[in-house]
Amino acid sequence: MASKKAKGNRVQVILECTEMKESGMPGTSRYVTTKNRKNTPDRMELMKYNPILKKMTLHKEIK
Repeated sequence: MASKKAKGNRVQVILECTEMKESGMPGTSRYVTTKNRKNTPDRMELMKYNPILKKMTLHKEIK
């Protein structure tokens, strides 16, 4: 039986540092994580560690 696979609610997203873009420094800090589409329909924003700046910075979801 060949049935269609249902699209899952959990998707992979990329979080990118917002402070790195503003500072103009080379390089970028990105994290890959998953989110549930039903629980978080909007774009994610998390405070994550940026190893280049050596501090916690705001990371926003990109497409």
